[in-house]
Formats: sequence, C-alpha cells, structure tokens
Amino acid sequence: MISGKFAITIHILTLLTKYPNDYLSSEYIAGSINLNAVLVRKEIANLKAHHIVESKEGKNGGTKLSVDPSNISLKEIFEMTFESINLGYAKNQPNPDCPVGKKINQNLSALYADMNQKVSLQLEGISLEDFSNQF
Repeated sequence: MISGKFAITIHILTLLTKYPNDYLSSEYIAGSINLNAVLVRKEIANLKAHHIVESKEGKNGGTKLSVDPSNISLKEIFEMTFESINLGYAKNQPNPDCPVGKKINQNLSALYADMNQKVSLQLEGISLEDFSNQF
C-alpha cells in the first residue's frame, strides 16, 4: 500500500541537498516536515542502509548526504522506499464463480504493473538535484 514514506524521504533528501556541508539533526528535519523525529530517524535508517546518507552522533551530530544528488534519480529513491505501487486487493478472496470476482485480482495486477512502469519512466529522468533546484 502507498504511504507517505516517499514524500518523507524526498523531503529529507531535499533538505540534505540544500545544506550539503551540514549535518542536520533529526529534530531539525522533523520540524521542517512537521513530523515526529522518530519517524524521520526511521527513514534515515533506511537511507543509511542504502548508503545514501551518513550520520554523526554527538552535540554537532546529524545526517548529511553521502552521494552526489545529480547521480541519483527519483526512481532509485522510490525503489528504496517501495518495491512497487500496490493500491491493494480485497481482504476476502473474490468469488471465483462471479464473472468479475474470478478476474478482478488478475486485472488489478496488470493495472498495477502498468502504473509501476509509467511511474518508473517518469521518475527515472529526474535527479535529486533537479528536484531540489525547485526550492
């Protein structure tokens, strides 16, 4: 299912791109997003696992970008956040004797695959730097 993770991740990375020489605290980032710092740290942990950011502990600690923002696409960031777009399926198994029920999940899967392809193509051509330059 889609959540706000992509928006949170892009917000974090855009802030870090705007302040390339600074270690930004999770509290500062959370203040910009208007979100609990615990949720910010969770997304930062995912970015660290993908070697996109580095962190430093202590009084002057925080997080900063560890990659060139011109070398990472929004598609790559999306894929770090989600494997794919999935708007979900019905909780109960549809009735296989119904003309709609027997094919609904198959047709939804095809729709989701098409959506993922289109989103990937759109995001592929936008670098983090390009996106960040809008601010």
